[in-house]
Amino acid sequence: MNRYPYATVETPDGPFTVIADADGAVLGSGWSADAVLLGARAKLGAGQLAEHPEPGVEELRAALHAVERYYAGEVQSVVTVPRAASVGTAFQQQVWNALTVIPPGAPLSYGVLAQTLGAPRAVRAVAAACGRNPAALFAPCHRVVGKDGSLTGFAFGIDIKRSLLRRESEAALHPSGQRVAGVLNSSHGTP
Repeated sequence: MNRYPYATVETPDGPFTVIADADGAVLGSGWSADAVLLGARAKLGAGQLAEHPEPGVEELRAALHAVERYYAGEVQSVVTVPRAASVGTAFQQQVWNALTVIPPGAPLSYGVLAQTLGAPRAVRAVAAACGRNPAALFAPCHRVVGKDGSLTGFAFGIDIKRSLLRRESEAALHPSGQRVAGVLNSSHGTP
């Protein structure tokens, strides 16, 4: 049986745990020190997890460094870390991949994301895929909001979702207060 390393680091939003495979691809992650809970989201049993209290272990290094950079203001650093495609349906994988191209500071609605995927009637399926995302932050499901811009459903709580969106919105601004090119002007997913 494969054993996958995990480590937990402190962030401004609380403890954040990353579980990775031998190649450093993220299997599971989220704002919890409970690796068993996060492992379950990635269909991993407790016996498959190997704690590494030192975040320098090779498999975890890139992911944990990206989390550190994210909280230092480099909010796109996390989407460059590989994610393992070990769970989920083909459609869920498609949704999780699409999450990585949503610009920081420009959340989309579930409906707009469904349309982007060519499945405009699959709004609930998109929402369900976001809810089952095992690699939180690395596939930034927090960037998807209700059609009216409301903060809906997030496995780690609306307060963390709000904090992440605020952080990304601030990072998307130039020092002059102007939005960077390519970033949408509203939080409702419309240009």
